[in-house]
Amino acid sequence: MTFQKTKLKLAILVHEGGTQTNLKAIRDAIDKGKINAEISAVISDTEETAEVAGMLEKTSADYICLAGWKKIIPSEVIKKYENRILNLHPGLIPDVISGDVSNPDNTKALWNKGMYGDKAIQNFLDQKSTYAGSSIHFLTHNFDFGPVLGRTFEKIEQNDNVESLYARLKKKENDLYIEVLEKLSKN
Repeated sequence: MTFQKTKLKLAILVHEGGTQTNLKAIRDAIDKGKINAEISAVISDTEETAEVAGMLEKTSADYICLAGWKKIIPSEVIKKYENRILNLHPGLIPDVISGDVSNPDNTKALWNKGMYGDKAIQNFLDQKSTYAGSSIHFLTHNFDFGPVLGRTFEKIEQNDNVESLYARLKKKENDLYIEVLEKLSKN
C-alpha cells in the first residue's frame, strides 16, 4: 500500500492589474499533477493589508505565493509565516546579503534590489547586463532578500527592449515557480 502525501494548501497573492501568468502556471501545474497542491485562496492587492492577514489565517495555507503582489507584507505576517512566503523577484538574489550571483557567462548578475516589473527589466538593459534573471526566495524582513529557492537566467539579445526581454523571462519565471513548488510539494 502506498500513501500519498497530503496536498499542500497554497494561498496566491496577485496584483489586480497584472497578467496573472504565475497564477495560471500554478493552476495548470496542479491540474496536470505536477504539483501536489490545491489553491485555498487567491487574494488581490486591492485588499487592505490588515484584511489580508485575516484572510490568510482562514486559508490554513502551507505556503503563500506572491505572484505579482505589489504591497508590502506586514512584519507580523512575515514572522507568522516564516519560510512559508515565496516571492518571485526580477533580479538575481545572492545566497548571502553581502554576496553576488554569477551569470552563466561568469559576469556579475544584477540583484535589482527594490525594483520590480518593467523597472527591473529596464535596469538589466541600462546596465548592459549579459543576462536578465529572476529568483524565488522566502520573504524575510530584509527587503528583497531571503533564502533563495531557485533562480532562472535569460540571455539578453542585442535587439532586446523591455517587452521582448520580459516576455521571454516571464515564461522562465512561470516555469521556475512550478519547479520550486514541485520540490516543496514532495518534501
